[in-house]
Amino acid sequence: QVQLVESGGGLVQAGGSLRLSCAASGRIFSIDSMSWYRQAPGNQRELVAIIRDGVTNYADSVKGRFTISRDNAKNTVYLEMNSLKPEDTAVYYCKVFVRTRFDSQGSDYWGQGTQVTVSS
Repeated sequence: QVQLVESGGGLVQAGGSLRLSCAASGRIFSIDSMSWYRQAPGNQRELVAIIRDGVTNYADSVKGRFTISRDNAKNTVYLEMNSLKPEDTAVYYCKVFVRTRFDSQGSDYWGQGTQVTVSS
């Protein structure tokens, strides 16, 4: 019903930048919150940033370096990552809360994940 496609991960040196994208498609009626999570090996998945009704929130570890934004016309959420550090290395996942015609309560959908590797 709803598909999320992520792109933009890769290998970058410390201090560099990357921009992640996550596009939602399918039988979408409305999108509520859009967020990014990450999971490093051996660690739990953690919330990185979230945007809802124009309000953004960030994990303390990325404040001032990462920026989340969304394009409602394209059902797409972005994560601009600057001043990257080796500890930012992880698989990054987008999560989107979507309402469809058949699911008026709404559900969370996850992207497939994209690897971000920051070398020192």
